[in-house]
Amino acid sequence: MDLLLLGAAIVVTFLVFTWLVKVVKATVKTAFLVAIVLFGFQFIGIGPEKITQEIGQIGQFLWQLVQGR
Repeated sequence: MDLLLLGAAIVVTFLVFTWLVKVVKATVKTAFLVAIVLFGFQFIGIGPEKITQEIGQIGQFLWQLVQGR
C-alpha cells in the first residue's frame, strides 16, 4: 500500500512540476514579447504616456459600448 501511495505521489508531483514549467515558460515569453513591443514603440517615438492615454481611451470606448451610448 505504501509503495502504491509513493508511486501516485511521484506521478502527481511530476505532473504538477511539468505544468509549472509550462506556465513559467509562457510567462517569460509573454514578458519578453511585451518588452520588445515597448522598446519598439520607444524607438519610433511613442512614449509611455501616449500608450497609457490610448489604453485609457480604449477603456472609455468599451465602457460606453457596454452602457449602450
